[in-house]
Amino acid sequence: MTRPDGRANDELRPTKITCGVQAFSEGSVLIETGLTHVLCAVSVEEKVPRFLRGSGQGWVTAEYAMLPRATLTRTPRERTPRGRTQEIQRLIGRSLRAVVDLKRLGERTFTVDCDVLQADAGTRTAAITGGYVALNLALDALVHENRLPDLPILSPVAATSVGIIEGTACLDLCYEEDSAADADFNIVMTGAGEFVEVQGTAEGMPYSRDALDEVLSVAEQGIGELMTIQRTAIAAAVGA
Repeated sequence: MTRPDGRANDELRPTKITCGVQAFSEGSVLIETGLTHVLCAVSVEEKVPRFLRGSGQGWVTAEYAMLPRATLTRTPRERTPRGRTQEIQRLIGRSLRAVVDLKRLGERTFTVDCDVLQADAGTRTAAITGGYVALNLALDALVHENRLPDLPILSPVAATSVGIIEGTACLDLCYEEDSAADADFNIVMTGAGEFVEVQGTAEGMPYSRDALDEVLSVAEQGIGELMTIQRTAIAAAVGA
């Protein structure tokens, strides 16, 4: 099969992470994956949710929103997050908490705001991939300010999508592919090759175990490439 943009089945969209795009947040990046652009910014507060008070443990959470003209036609602003938005926020938060030693944060809350500037599928996976870099930068800043003794990151984390189209696993779907896929997946992995989340839905027809294995292999390759992009962006930003 031929993909709309001519990519190979196991090829990511062109991906770029630009660090320090906001002057006032503790860590910020713009991640561009094809036509999907997401701004990720981290805010640090010297407090934690009620259930963690007095524990000495910190917290990482996320918020997600899509600008009205991120899409082809205007989407009204959400006054209260809808179900899909809440699900994505929780996914981003879970993914980032999975790779941070919360006990080493002190009683601080790190909020990662992920705002979709332009959407062409894969916004949640881009938010996780970019959100990790923004969080890394915020934590590194606290280390340099002597507010943290060391970087409390256990592993990198990144995410991508894979779809089954005409029986073939295709990496990093654009909207045209996503809307036509027989099955689509969002996969989150750590640098140790462990899965944080595997979301898979048969849209057109059920998929086999062999097909799932192929999907995971393609995702693992793509996430490895994304982690290389993350490392390069972080190294350039912190001068490593």
